[in-house]
Order: sequence, then C-alpha cells, then structure tokens
Amino acid sequence: MSELDGYSKNVTRVKEYFVRLDAGRPDLLDLFADDFQFYFPKFGTGKGKAELYELAKGLSSTQKWASHNPESMKFFEGRDFVVVEGTTKGVYQDGTMWSGGETPGGRYCNVFEFRDDGLIERVHIYLDPDYAGHDSARFLWGTNRSW
Repeated sequence: MSELDGYSKNVTRVKEYFVRLDAGRPDLLDLFADDFQFYFPKFGTGKGKAELYELAKGLSSTQKWASHNPESMKFFEGRDFVVVEGTTKGVYQDGTMWSGGETPGGRYCNVFEFRDDGLIERVHIYLDPDYAGHDSARFLWGTNRSW
C-alpha cells in the first residue's frame, strides 16, 4: 500500500486510468500492455489499442461528454486485479443528460487485471450502455424505481 493515499499501486493506476480517460488524454494507452484485452457491452471483446480506439469512436458518436464520479468509486483488490464500481454522468449528442444514481443508467463495474510490470492486461467493463434510459420498453418494473 502507498502511504500517500492508502491504496496499492494497482488502485492508484486505476484512478489514473479514470483521470486520463475523462480528460481524453492520449497517454491513457501508456497504462496498457500492447496486447491487452477489453470487454464493453454491445461491442463485445476487443484486443489492443486499435480496437479500443474503434470502441471510443463509437461512443463519441453518441455522447457529447461523459465522466466518472471519483467520489462514488469503491475499490476491491487482490494481488493482480482491481474491481471498481461507481457512477458516471454525461450528455448524449441529442442533449439528454444522465447521472448515475439519479437516472436509470450511469452505474458501472470494471474489472482490471495487471501484469507484473504494472501494465493493464485486461479490463472488462460492465454497465448498461443505455445511460439515459432511452430503451424504456424494457423497464419491466416501471420507471418509478429508486436509481
């Protein structure tokens, strides 16, 4: 554990991942091994930086912006993995806003696995990509639920 923030180097790396991701920083990819694997709902499983770029292009075509709420993050870790759950907020291209905990979507759980050198070798992202609840026909229990 780091004495500075009370977290391991892997949790610190995951926090840095979210900072770089939300800022759109190209050095985000420096956190990954060259042949890393990722999963994102509706995209499926991908491998490497080129396929991650393809995912990012698709998301940016539907979203004006999105960010992760650092204060909502909860971390669970083992020797070579970190699981984090939290919430996001953002705006679709059509102007619809979402905020996890206040709207139907916007909650996530990510599973990161690390190599011995500290690079991310796998990240699987679990969430409902219908952040704002546009797919209301599948709200089987109505929309008067606590989010």
